[in-house]
Amino acid sequence: MTAKTDLSAMVRFGFLTMPNYSMIAATAAIEACRMANYIADRAIYQWQVVTLSGEPAVASNGLWMGETHALADMERPDVVFVCGGVSIRQATGLRLLEELRRLARRDIALGSLCTGSYALAQAGLLDGYRCAIHWESLPAISEEFPDISFVDDIFVVDRDRLTCTGGNAPTYLMARLIEARLGSEVTRGISEQFILERLRGGAESQRPFAKGQERLHPALQEAARLMKRTLNAPLAITAIAQRVGLSSRQLERLFQQHARVSPAEYYMALRLAHARLLLRQSSMKVTAVGMACGFVSSAHFSSSYRRHYGYAPRAERQPHDYRPSEALEGVS
Repeated sequence: MTAKTDLSAMVRFGFLTMPNYSMIAATAAIEACRMANYIADRAIYQWQVVTLSGEPAVASNGLWMGETHALADMERPDVVFVCGGVSIRQATGLRLLEELRRLARRDIALGSLCTGSYALAQAGLLDGYRCAIHWESLPAISEEFPDISFVDDIFVVDRDRLTCTGGNAPTYLMARLIEARLGSEVTRGISEQFILERLRGGAESQRPFAKGQERLHPALQEAARLMKRTLNAPLAITAIAQRVGLSSRQLERLFQQHARVSPAEYYMALRLAHARLLLRQSSMKVTAVGMACGFVSSAHFSSSYRRHYGYAPRAERQPHDYRPSEALEGVS
């Protein structure tokens, strides 16, 4: 099925929960459906939580949903959402891939929440599609699947693939589907009931500027964005200054004022943070990670990494408890 999907016809959803899935992402989608039914005063949307075995999957917060069914016993849904979370690679087994391919052969639309896009990509079901995934997994999965267009959008609806990031973002995706059928009055009601300032659009960036950063100098914001887009082939700071219409000295002052570091230091921190995500979330060789982050020398990569984090890049491959990557302070 490659034709454009009729979003208004989607009313029956399956939520395929994987081990260590993000409960906030899954329940955000379900709650949007529940609230739409409440506001419309009739049972329009139906949903089932499923696993391969029928036994509840334990979420990353240690909890699980009580009423869970086997995927094979589920009535034909309009969409099946793969609900991912922590340790997505370990949770993506051969049986899951086979089941996802079987659903695709039956012309059932497929979607994903949080990191669930990884399972769809591994099954070969996202080739030629634009899709979204949680920002923390974006660098590694983009390197691993170069033929898939992973984007920083909150959610993406591309024909029969509905991919979404994590947190409360599934609320916005489901609101898109609900509005297609019931109109904007119902989705405004959902926003009011959930005490949301607004329902964000799918094409918005996952991580908007942090509090106060929306007031930063526009040239500084553009410089930071330019750095993020060129991590694999870093530009000279003079070139970045020219691109944003400033002198090198002006750009230096802006970074010192708002980020408390020089432009070069900020750029290096971005590249090393990108390398850290790749080391933790991909199987790329350490030397390949360094090259993907703009280091032409393995020795330079290793020394820069050790200076910034206090240990060598290879140490990231040692087993450790899950911990989110530290966010860079300053401009984002």
